[in-house]
Amino acid sequence: MPFAMILGMKGDGGLASIELASLRFKVIDGGESSRRYIWLHGDEQTARMAIEAHMKSHPGRAFLIAGSEREVQFEGGMLDPNRMFSREGAEKNLNKFSPKWSEKKMNSALDKLDRDRENFLTAITPPDSGLLVALHNNLRGYSIEDEVDNSNEISIKSDQNAHDFFLCTDRNDFTKLSQSPFNVVLQASADSEDDGSLSRAMAKRGIRYVNIEVRLGWLSQQKKMLNILESVLD
Repeated sequence: MPFAMILGMKGDGGLASIELASLRFKVIDGGESSRRYIWLHGDEQTARMAIEAHMKSHPGRAFLIAGSEREVQFEGGMLDPNRMFSREGAEKNLNKFSPKWSEKKMNSALDKLDRDRENFLTAITPPDSGLLVALHNNLRGYSIEDEVDNSNEISIKSDQNAHDFFLCTDRNDFTKLSQSPFNVVLQASADSEDDGSLSRAMAKRGIRYVNIEVRLGWLSQQKKMLNILESVLD
């Protein structure tokens, strides 16, 4: 087995589930492709439904976090799964939820994430300059306007809702998606504050990554954006 956190194998040899520390992800193996998909927040059910529907007709591999909550239990505290992709970001997030942890307990939790992080990132990284696609939903006021100051370029459409947008780490992907009807931002550098997010980790590593951010409940919109992505990106 190539990765220490692989927990099981499907009958056809595909992965069944993987872990980062104690966080488990179900794996859907749709066949040979350089596409990878990931769903990180359990309360964002529209994104989950979009990925599951998509994988029925498209090859690639999808990673879906177990559970239905936004934050997950970790080492007796709480952790946002999209804030664990760097030690610095994870420490900030764990401090937010468990400010009274001792230095020893904090370091123990961070060390546990450190031990598995690189293997996990290797597992979800697409091969052959492929693409990692994350799907997220928002319901708390978050919109493209929150990303403008952190972005290298933006393409905002006047007839589109600000809560629905693509976030890219690759300039060529941004250029192509900016020709679509949808909002797009480019974050090709990791110069901004390290928040532990997957987008920052992928930008730092030079991996092609696109987040499809859509309002919770707008499944048809998220499917449209996912289909556009598939049609215009190599």
